[in-house]
Order: sequence, then C-alpha cells, then structure tokens
Amino acid sequence: MIDDDEDRQDEEQKSPDQVENEEAEQEVKALEEDPPQNLEDWPEGKAMYKTLGGAEGGSSYEDGPTANLGKSDVRHHEDGSVTVGGEKVDDPDEYKGDPIPGGPTDPNAPKVSGERDLTDDGEEKEKEEEEDDDKD
Repeated sequence: MIDDDEDRQDEEQKSPDQVENEEAEQEVKALEEDPPQNLEDWPEGKAMYKTLGGAEGGSSYEDGPTANLGKSDVRHHEDGSVTVGGEKVDDPDEYKGDPIPGGPTDPNAPKVSGERDLTDDGEEKEKEEEEDDDKD
C-alpha cells in the first residue's frame, strides 16, 4: 500500500518532459529485440533521439541490443567488395541493403538538373549529344 502511494507521488512530481522522456525510452526499449528494417518504421518524436541500449550502453556492440542491427565487422570497400572480419566474402550483394528512397543509389529517384546520367543509356545519349554539337 505504501509503495503505491509513493509511486503516485513520484508520478505527480515528474514534469511533463520527464514523463515524455520515460515514454520515449520505453518505446525504444521495445525495439531492442526486433529493430525495424525500414526507416519509416522507426519511432518519431522524442523516441527518435534515443539510442538502442540507452545513452551509456553498458555492453559492447556485439553483446547488446545493437547486435540485432547486424555484424560490426562488416566493411564495404570502394571497389565494391565486402569483408567480414577481414575476410573477403563471395557475394557482396548479400551485405547490401535496399537503396534509400530518393537517394543516390535509388534507380527510381528523379534526376536532378545538372547531374550527369551515369546509366548505360545515359552515356550513349551524352555521346550522341556531343556528336550533334560537333556537327554544328
């Protein structure tokens, strides 16, 4: 009985910001076991600014809830190869995620004015345009 009264008094003494922060921490804690794969599925509001495992994170990346996000020793190299633990993998595509919608690797993203078209078709169009300019 006394514990319930103390809990109510603690709740009454908390500011609205403290209550919001605690709710945000609980929301992120619920994601620790199964983090969302898509950016749109991550929480919004104050929970957006919270860190998996808490601010201090009492464990290493591999031991804590962040281990659910993937291996920490995966490295992507400029030549397109991928290494895990220093060893080159056979299928680098296995370690690549889906392109960010609207990002530079999204094939469906609208072209930005002034950007070169780096697709195979775009190179052919540029050559044709250069040839047309040379004829003039």
